[in-house]
Amino acid sequence: MARRRGQENREGAQKCLRSALMISACLSLVLSMIGYTFAEPIMAFSGAQADSMEYAVEYFRIIMIGFMPMCVGLTVNAAQRGVGNTRIAMTTNLTSNFINLIFNYLLIQGNLGFPRLEVKGAAIATILGSTVACLLSIRSLLPHDTYLHLNLRSGWKPDKESLRSIWGISYSALIEQVFMRIGFFTYVKIVANLGTMAFATHQICMNIINLSFAFGDGFSIAIASLVGQSMGAKRPDMAKLYVKVNKVLLYGISGALAIFFVVFRYQLVGLFTNEPQIIRQAGQLMLIIAATTVIQTSALSYTGCLRGAGDAKYIAVTAFISIAIIRPISAWLLCYPVGLGLVGAWFSLFIDQCMRCLLNGMRFRTGKWARIEV
Repeated sequence: MARRRGQENREGAQKCLRSALMISACLSLVLSMIGYTFAEPIMAFSGAQADSMEYAVEYFRIIMIGFMPMCVGLTVNAAQRGVGNTRIAMTTNLTSNFINLIFNYLLIQGNLGFPRLEVKGAAIATILGSTVACLLSIRSLLPHDTYLHLNLRSGWKPDKESLRSIWGISYSALIEQVFMRIGFFTYVKIVANLGTMAFATHQICMNIINLSFAFGDGFSIAIASLVGQSMGAKRPDMAKLYVKVNKVLLYGISGALAIFFVVFRYQLVGLFTNEPQIIRQAGQLMLIIAATTVIQTSALSYTGCLRGAGDAKYIAVTAFISIAIIRPISAWLLCYPVGLGLVGAWFSLFIDQCMRCLLNGMRFRTGKWARIEV
């Protein structure tokens, strides 16, 4: 989508949008039917215990009912980001979360005269939020003066060129996500085996480092759009300049966050718990988090550039190497044979981020991403 915007090929962007919407709607419908039908074995595989299985299945099936509008909304937001309209995604996400929050209050406990639905109420609140977000996303495509305009009278016959471009990037992105989920799942299992106290400490630290990830991910999305548009305009020099400026901004933000994490580490952890043992151990881990923050944001900058250029295959390879292999193996070695426990798990996360930064940075410097056709 960003390439078509850079090429000033609005009709090509419209074709990509229609093709992406058809793919998203069809695949999400099929997946929702599969998820609803096989909800129980899926929940069992995910680790649901006997005492929570009924609630997990109930929640998952309701989510599957609203899965299609959720996917369609995400597809529209991704398309809008590609052409530089990031405000739509922000607006729809804020609205979705607000509606989710309100209906959680109304339906879980049955407040203000609403029925008490408990777990079912939480699921309904989630799909209400995502459905409204989907409608808002589609509404952003209706005005005729917007770059992306959804015209129901236009031809909806699948466009071979658009399908080829979408598939060329999406299948690599799918493989990347599979590798990431495998790595994350294995990593969490290793940490969970350290015990309840260690896992609680780990979860608190993950919530804190997600703050720096949010900054890095936002800039990564922006740089992907700008690089894609620059490549479409045949200006790889501008793409490189955007990455350099992006890195300077991120170094400033991540550096400030790292200092903040070090100076106020115990106060930050204290927002989540009053348990002295957790505060003490998490305070030690915050030093690793501070160092990881700077590396993580730099890695996200390179990843955004490669993704915007369409170099999704390379990103999938780095995800396989660093997340699916290096992180879980180093976590197990450092946690158990070396005996570092939770500290070892966080050192492995730091190693993973360093490896991704190194590999993606090397790819950026070779310039091969600038020769990819989408």
